[in-house]
Amino acid sequence: MANPTIAIVGRPNVGKSTIFNRIAGERISIVEDTPGVTRDRIYATGEWLGREFSIIDTGGIDLGDEPFMDQIKHQAEIAIEEADVIVFVSSAKEGITDADELVARILYKSNKPVILAINKVDNPEMRTDIYEFYGLGLGEPYPISGSHGLGIGDVLDAAVKHFSTEQEEEDDSVIKFSLIGRPNVGKSSLINAILGEDRVIVSDIEGTTRDAIDTHFVSESGQEFTMIDTAGMRKRGKVYETTEKYSVMRAMRAIERSDVVLMVLNADEGIREQDKRIAGYAHEEGRGIIIVVNKWDLVEKETNTMRDFEEEIRDEFQYLDYAPIIFVSAKTKQRLNKLPELIEEVSMNQNMRIPSAILNDVIMDAVAINPTPTDKGKRLKIFYGTQVAVKPPTFVIFVNEEELMHFSYARFLENQIRKAFTFEGTPIRIIPRRRK
Repeated sequence: MANPTIAIVGRPNVGKSTIFNRIAGERISIVEDTPGVTRDRIYATGEWLGREFSIIDTGGIDLGDEPFMDQIKHQAEIAIEEADVIVFVSSAKEGITDADELVARILYKSNKPVILAINKVDNPEMRTDIYEFYGLGLGEPYPISGSHGLGIGDVLDAAVKHFSTEQEEEDDSVIKFSLIGRPNVGKSSLINAILGEDRVIVSDIEGTTRDAIDTHFVSESGQEFTMIDTAGMRKRGKVYETTEKYSVMRAMRAIERSDVVLMVLNADEGIREQDKRIAGYAHEEGRGIIIVVNKWDLVEKETNTMRDFEEEIRDEFQYLDYAPIIFVSAKTKQRLNKLPELIEEVSMNQNMRIPSAILNDVIMDAVAINPTPTDKGKRLKIFYGTQVAVKPPTFVIFVNEEELMHFSYARFLENQIRKAFTFEGTPIRIIPRRRK
């Protein structure tokens, strides 16, 4: 089930991004060591009182040449569409402005829970400056200081109270998948073609993500699937259609709910930077990934066209070397019949468990092939490994010193484990841990 979402809104220069970074904590500053993974600071994951949630910084949404007040208005509208709880940030130093009143009017009509946070209250004497904000009609203003981290906990306490306590019942036998990618890569056509390919439509049910339609169907093999239709999540109007970061944000919501993600590329246009950004999110979230090259019928073929395109994908998406690539056409139905079977296979790999005895045989063989590295005269010792989780498969390797497990050697171990057990389509995690 998707995490609840908090959106941060407010006019420029009130400290939205500082507060966003405070709430997101360390997670926002983690730099992925894998080539090609790009991070976008508009969307992150946080945790408070044991509840995980997603957080959106609407100030990071670029609305181009929109007039100042229109930009603020549209960012507030995006927050209303996406969020379960809205944190409206204003500044104690400037007091209530026309822009604050505009946002307040929009939020007041939204029927969404709104937490009013007054930033830049950097010392106790300034607390008296917040009382005028009762005039916005949004309830109690919370004094905070983003730069010093003061009062953020109070805001999160208030936000968590509005999170739903209902848990969606998950049926592990049903594989949930979504199609992600830039606009106009053919996601809608692929969805229609997949569902029209002799599938039995069981039901159309509303998803937990607003205005997504989850389609439940059964493949010819009898496997049940739920397809999360991200194409149906697009909003009308140029604000939603032309904001690149916004489409990345919508893809993130779908990725959270999926077991397997189909990363759709347009064969006619090639690979773009946004493709790598969206795929990077799915990789970091540990989802199963299949790279689907659509509109293959539009490409003029020569002897090695498919091989050359596959090499280009591998070069651009180096961190997805485990993901299978399939070339399809929604228009001609080319290879579409293979997709459900491939999704099922990737899902099985995501849930694969390796007995510890067999895993340790593979690890010891790997060490024999490539001895562990040394650093300042000290050699890494690997005692044993065990699988601790699935979706994605996660392995803890017990060692003498965690710092001696260099990224390159962890990657070598991952490759040896993949060679032994395949794990096609799923990332796997290697976690070094010092043996106590």
